[in-house]
Amino acid sequence: MHTFPAPAKLNLFLHVVGRRPDGYHLLQTVFRLIDFSDQLSFKLRTDGIIKLHNPIAGVPEDKDLCVRAAALLKQTTNTQHGVDIFLQKRIPMGGGLGGGSSDAATTLLALNYLWELNLSKDHLLELGLQLGADVPIFIFGQNAFAEGVGEKLTAIDLPPAWYLVLVPSVQVSTAEVFASKELTRNTLPIKIPPFSVWQGHNDLELVVCQAYPEVVRCLEWLKRLENTTIAAMSGSGACVFAEFVTELAAQTAFEKIPDDMKGFVAKGLDFHPLHGLME
Repeated sequence: MHTFPAPAKLNLFLHVVGRRPDGYHLLQTVFRLIDFSDQLSFKLRTDGIIKLHNPIAGVPEDKDLCVRAAALLKQTTNTQHGVDIFLQKRIPMGGGLGGGSSDAATTLLALNYLWELNLSKDHLLELGLQLGADVPIFIFGQNAFAEGVGEKLTAIDLPPAWYLVLVPSVQVSTAEVFASKELTRNTLPIKIPPFSVWQGHNDLELVVCQAYPEVVRCLEWLKRLENTTIAAMSGSGACVFAEFVTELAAQTAFEKIPDDMKGFVAKGLDFHPLHGLME
């Protein structure tokens, strides 16, 4: 059995700058990897079968991103290998933290290594994009400024930071948010460099807050905290976060959260834990 992490991400800002003729939205965002992870374990099989042993409730096995990632890798390479997959879920679903996308990326990275396929990083990035717009960042393996639908990635250095992430008791549909008539799609593009992540905002935040009062409540609580550099929603929500310079400041804030709120503290990462597999 081989076990690998699948870390979450935060969008430090997310601007919708346009829309393609096919309906996909054009974005600008900064992805920050954080030290809060699902775990995936893989047991190799010789019969070619791909089996997920603890599927997520409500997600058919053939729709699960881990299974789809393994099947796509198998189909692409014509390998005869199979695998038993065991997923330990920690990242909340429908939270805007990229959990499913990260699981898919870790599956691609791990099986490329375990099945000894030797696909290049660029090839894995292409496969990842077929599975979802957020998958490539986890294969890219480091914090990045992203454009296009999220697949045009430029590595950036971010200062050390700690995050208090609140998890509202709702799941947000990304598709519904992007389909909303209330969504602004004409934020002026910014150039890299120079820009400041602290001057950005999340264009999806207003749409989500109009539909989910619990997200508003959590976000407003974070914005009242002292010593934060950013307080915003990640991705299409529902999770919201505040950034702190030190672990102590983040933990101090965490200890103050109301009893009916849930959350966690995580360290900002510079690199994906599996970055070394692609070097």
